[in-house]
Amino acid sequence: MDSISRPELFDFHGVMMTKYFTDNWNNYQNFQARPDDILIATYPKAGTTWVSYILDLLYFGQTSTDRNTSIPIYERVPFLEIAVPGLEKGKDLADNLSTSPRLIKTHLPVQFVPKSFWEQNCRIVYVARNAKDNMVSFYHFDRMNKLQPESGEWSSFFQRFLEGKMVFGSWYDHVNGWWKKRQTHSKLHYMFFEDLVENTGGEIAKLSSFLGKSASAEEIETLSSSVQFDNMKKDKMANYSTLPVMDAKISPFMRKGKVGDWKNHFTVAQNEVFDEDYKKKMTDPTLQFRTEI
Repeated sequence: MDSISRPELFDFHGVMMTKYFTDNWNNYQNFQARPDDILIATYPKAGTTWVSYILDLLYFGQTSTDRNTSIPIYERVPFLEIAVPGLEKGKDLADNLSTSPRLIKTHLPVQFVPKSFWEQNCRIVYVARNAKDNMVSFYHFDRMNKLQPESGEWSSFFQRFLEGKMVFGSWYDHVNGWWKKRQTHSKLHYMFFEDLVENTGGEIAKLSSFLGKSASAEEIETLSSSVQFDNMKKDKMANYSTLPVMDAKISPFMRKGKVGDWKNHFTVAQNEVFDEDYKKKMTDPTLQFRTEI
């Protein structure tokens, strides 16, 4: 893993990306989805691992306990577009999944998703998180993850986030693009991180019904308690502590999982700048986020 160097951002078809997600582009664009595949899509640091874990338990938790204790989540739910020297490519991991359904994660903006997911009419779960908390989480993630560009100082990171100069592009474009897609792709379940924090059981019940599963109230209750943030944070199979490119001593992969932590980072001035900018970019009144609960 010594060959891993922090990548440069560059413009790729109008979206800022790095080589770790474009090197295998042609290959993963030709990914062959199956009708029962489930794609978990998010902007980075919006609750991806949490929802991946919930889905994995919904489908396989009751039947295969050794899966939960011996296979890290990033192998159970491969990251489709990732290609890092020395590690198996996400697409190859996805191709080789033996589960049915296959659970696959992506951070791609909607226009970059391989077309076979639409052709096969796959179910897609999109998780969105309010921009302020998402920014803070992304900042700490960039500090500890060698696969990401340097985070730099908080003030410059803040500016870069507003400008969309982040891996996978602008938060605004991402959440809006996926929100619009609901109009043409009926099998898209759009959920909010804040709702999941506030009412984990209720959100799992909605997810379960979207997936056509009939989980009992008791099963949902059990599942809700096992996916509480503090339990997952301690779980080596969920917390990414087994991945050498991340330095948990700088900041843990699973940091707080809270709503409203942005208040510990934003200055009053930054908050005003942010709110002004947000009003300009978030023009769809049907897409509403909560920055506290």
